[in-house]
Amino acid sequence: MRNVVVTGPPRADPDQVTDLAGYGVATVHEALGRTGFLGPGLRPVHLGSHVGGTAVTVLCWPGDNLMIHAAVEQCRPGDVLVVTTTSPCSDGMFGELFATALQVRGVRGLVTTGGVRDVAELHEMRFPVWSAAVSAQGTVKATPGSVNVPITVGGQLVRPGDAIIADDDGVLVVPRDDVGAALDAAQARVDKEQAAREAFRGGELGLDRYGLRSRLAELGVEYVDAGDYGT
Repeated sequence: MRNVVVTGPPRADPDQVTDLAGYGVATVHEALGRTGFLGPGLRPVHLGSHVGGTAVTVLCWPGDNLMIHAAVEQCRPGDVLVVTTTSPCSDGMFGELFATALQVRGVRGLVTTGGVRDVAELHEMRFPVWSAAVSAQGTVKATPGSVNVPITVGGQLVRPGDAIIADDDGVLVVPRDDVGAALDAAQARVDKEQAAREAFRGGELGLDRYGLRSRLAELGVEYVDAGDYGT
């Protein structure tokens, strides 16, 4: 593996990414055909966090956070740091000191397949974190890795500069060149959901609105009176 720190990668438009985050992870995920979700293993350390930013990617060795230190220098306002390891690791590779350094640089949050610690301090700082673990276990700074290279998280490719949006429902990646189209798709999804919401408030059933009665019949589902069923 070539160990590199790539400088100045192209980034998605930060204003568009902020707008996209406003739709929420679930809505954008559905709008894009259920693609880009980084998996249920990444959970917010504190509920109520909601961010959108451009990815600065980090590939570390397990139990070693050396490359996170290298990545801080590459961060710009509006970025989100995305960290993974070459093999599974739940050690607390990130804590309050890293968050302090990133906040000064305008970084909007952290997504990591590893662990974090100093949870109380992160909450007090209001620094959003999505992680696979919380662990007091510390790390070393001894092994080279890479910054701003393509990485894989939850089976999804994350490239430097891609859009990352995250909230209580999880984390989503949108390729940097697709953010504009994602905005249009997300708005269409919102309009569709609003129409359904109004219909449900008026008493319409999902069975009728979505044409599901015929689907039930096609699948062999029968309506049987309780007296005939013998319950």
